[in-house]
Amino acid sequence: MIDNMNGLKRTHYCGDVTEIGKEVVVGGFVQKIRDLGNLIFIDLRDKTGIVQLAFNDKTDRAIFEKASSCKSEYVLMAKGVVAKRAGVNTEIKTGEVEIFVSDLRILSKAHTTPFEIQNETKVNEELRLKYRYLDLRRQTLQQNLIMRHKIAKAARDYYFANDFIEIETPMMMKSTPEGARDYLIPSRIHNGKFYALPQSPQIYKQLLMISGFDRYIQLARCFRDEDLRADRQPEFTQIDLEMSFVDVDDILEMTEGFISYLFKNVLDIEIPIPLPRMTYKDAIERYGTDKPDTRFSMEIKNISHLVKDCGFGVFTNAIKDGGSVRAIVAENSANVFTRKEIDKLTEMVRGIGAKGLAYVRWVDEKPTCSFSKFMSEDELNNILTELNCKQGDVVFIVADKNSVTLPVLGALRLTVAKQLDIIPNTFKFLWVVDFPFFEWDEESSTWVAMHHPFTMPTDDTIQYLESDPEKVVAKAYDLVLNGTELSSGSIRITDYELQQKMFQVLGLTDEEIQAKFGFLVEAYKYGAPPHGGLGIGLDRLAMVMCNAESLRDVTAFPKVQNASELMSECPSYVDKASLDILGISINPKSK
Repeated sequence: MIDNMNGLKRTHYCGDVTEIGKEVVVGGFVQKIRDLGNLIFIDLRDKTGIVQLAFNDKTDRAIFEKASSCKSEYVLMAKGVVAKRAGVNTEIKTGEVEIFVSDLRILSKAHTTPFEIQNETKVNEELRLKYRYLDLRRQTLQQNLIMRHKIAKAARDYYFANDFIEIETPMMMKSTPEGARDYLIPSRIHNGKFYALPQSPQIYKQLLMISGFDRYIQLARCFRDEDLRADRQPEFTQIDLEMSFVDVDDILEMTEGFISYLFKNVLDIEIPIPLPRMTYKDAIERYGTDKPDTRFSMEIKNISHLVKDCGFGVFTNAIKDGGSVRAIVAENSANVFTRKEIDKLTEMVRGIGAKGLAYVRWVDEKPTCSFSKFMSEDELNNILTELNCKQGDVVFIVADKNSVTLPVLGALRLTVAKQLDIIPNTFKFLWVVDFPFFEWDEESSTWVAMHHPFTMPTDDTIQYLESDPEKVVAKAYDLVLNGTELSSGSIRITDYELQQKMFQVLGLTDEEIQAKFGFLVEAYKYGAPPHGGLGIGLDRLAMVMCNAESLRDVTAFPKVQNASELMSECPSYVDKASLDILGISINPKSK
């Protein structure tokens, strides 16, 4: 028999029960039951925490028997007086009190759950995602989603206070190239035509600046049909903004103000501003990536000048072919990185493009070097001196094209740091600025925009647009936190003629420009204020602030690696009648 709530109204959340002698009414899920015969204790859980319900020989007999019938995950409401608890539990907020229950209602019974609802779990993630509504009962995930909510609220509070206007942009839009595949929606009315879900509100927010709204913000849902990983989901949320009559410094300063406000209000952590800045070139040269984790050093060093004339062909040939020889030093790691462990690292770097991994391991008085027979003692000493390598250290060296050596050593640097457990638990922000405007696409043998074709080049490099695209620098910037890219943005082109020239440099014909961007190009003919903006990944920001391992830990109902949702089993097939209305037929080979 299920009870009802008649006569009971919740007065407190479980985690807020603290005042001894006060009569309270709480509601929640049964976390645990301890039946000691003449004593029964029930841990009741809600989103705020746990409180203990107590029943003894003074409890009404019907209430006592009802308590003894309860099982894990039953939904209860209980009324009673808060009393001092005999055995203090220091692990919960309410550990010094308990509720002596005078009225108990069983509002819903529960079958045995597929896994136990507890904070720390070793349950297979696929099983937890299949029963996500149960997984979300775990306080760890609930706190993550509450953190996400606080970030969203802080964003609105801060930007509203700085005169930004929240404007929604369409979820069904024209398909435009933005670097990933679009999710397409077939139109029933316009047979054979498709809408696209937005990869970002990029074009619309630029049109809003042309419309005169001056400062726009939106917590925008974005969709990209791309391969998934720990920090990527097919649908995600951006704290998206655009500002008029600004240049790079204005946008960076406004964003720094938000970061400072957010961390102080949500985590009570002071983030010193202005945030440090680093050029794209420096980031790649020193860390092998444009999103470096600067919480630890272990920077990449170029030792090509020391080995260009040595007898080791792997080094000299890489340099002759236009590449380089570069190294990182893992301090005090010689006892950790044994030959066996170095072999594992060698396999790892081969898996991401390197031909091999040279090393110097300095355990005893004399270092062990994997290429010692090709190099004199003086040459080796020069390398160790240049790298400031000491006894107890290990040097890892990669020789190849720069497009291989730098990203490989960047990835190796992170792997080594994690194995050595030298990454401090702190928040380290960095602006990466002065990105190249173009990057060379090997497949198409053409220059493509590194960000997007609406990005403004710097004043001193516009002159190279047609003559030497490699020299063109973009007014683009990324915000990085602990090695995770949080935000990407730029100043936009507002000159109609310059925009046309940019499209031409990118190899677009007049027909392609009109088909893909015609309405935007047309809008710029009617006057546009200088403007720029960025989008901050709310999901990624929450992931780092929660110290979570994956975006799935801060997303209520996430997709897995193959972009499916295990709980609802989507995507799913639809019936033929629905497809016929849309004029779509399924090719059996694509199933």
